[in-house]
Amino acid sequence: MTFDPIDFHRRAVETPSHEDVGPMRDLLVETLRDAGADPRVDEHGVVHAVRGSGDPHLVLNTHIDTVAPHVPYERDGDTAFGRGTCDAKGPLAALVAAFLRADVDGTLTLAVTPDEETAQSGAVAVAGTFDADGYVVGEPTGLDVCTAARGQFTANVSLAGAAGHAADPANGANAIRAAGPVLQALDTYDEVRGPDPDPVLGAPTLTPTVIEGGEAINQIPAACEITVDRRSVPPETVADFPDSLAAHLRDACPDEVDLAVSLLGDPEAFDDPFVTDEDDPLVRAMADASGGAVRAFGAATEASHFAPHAPTVVFGPGDLSVAHSADERVELPDVERAADAVTAAVETFC
Repeated sequence: MTFDPIDFHRRAVETPSHEDVGPMRDLLVETLRDAGADPRVDEHGVVHAVRGSGDPHLVLNTHIDTVAPHVPYERDGDTAFGRGTCDAKGPLAALVAAFLRADVDGTLTLAVTPDEETAQSGAVAVAGTFDADGYVVGEPTGLDVCTAARGQFTANVSLAGAAGHAADPANGANAIRAAGPVLQALDTYDEVRGPDPDPVLGAPTLTPTVIEGGEAINQIPAACEITVDRRSVPPETVADFPDSLAAHLRDACPDEVDLAVSLLGDPEAFDDPFVTDEDDPLVRAMADASGGAVRAFGAATEASHFAPHAPTVVFGPGDLSVAHSADERVELPDVERAADAVTAAVETFC
């Protein structure tokens, strides 16, 4: 079977995978089998296929899930519209094409995960199992070679005071009032305790995104919670962040209100920052093959789970700024160019 990435891309986008990835996974497995590969699905829902043997070992990774809602496939000339066209079924089509076409002297693994947009449990489970020499992670980069990305995690700042009657404010500890100085202290965290700006990724950010508190209009609120979004840079890790932030915020919090910081979600699923050396052979192979710029990626990806194990780059067709939007789209010639670039880079690296 001759694999046509544009036809596969259409069928992939026509297959909704925002709630249930099963049909999309079936399409991928069937396509690989029809092309002569021997794919398997592991207990984490990750699709694996392998070509060749020995060293070096390169892993091609992307994901089959999309964010809601499903947006139907449409095509206008060379432009395809619909959910997943660029995030990440365009990169998926390119990586599958490279996996099937490349002349490999070594081992080439395709590993496609089911839940990048949510828990990232597939990547967490398989990241350290490949004994790989490099990873290419498919995401919309505009055919640039992305060697770094900030980490991303979410934390909850809990303020615990004491309830009382609003007619007597002194008879209680107002957790909402304590939120004022705590919010101001968030703005000084990186200046006082955070990491310095990274030469590639720039400065980290810390953004309050949700605040909740109070139960009745005539009651002193005993609790208030502030959700914060953290975009981190090295050397900060998700394991270090909660205690460090809590120590900083407690200095600003009134004594009568207790403060605690906890991560929202599984710490293993959060993305730490990563930076791959721009002179690494995998980076040079991808840059020479694609002709794209070498730069940082603008969002968190599963690449952060692979980067601690081997040099990792993020690459693919499409514009990140339209991903997840009603106007999500990709230029189909860029899908072909991405397939050609990854194929050439694989042949150089392997």
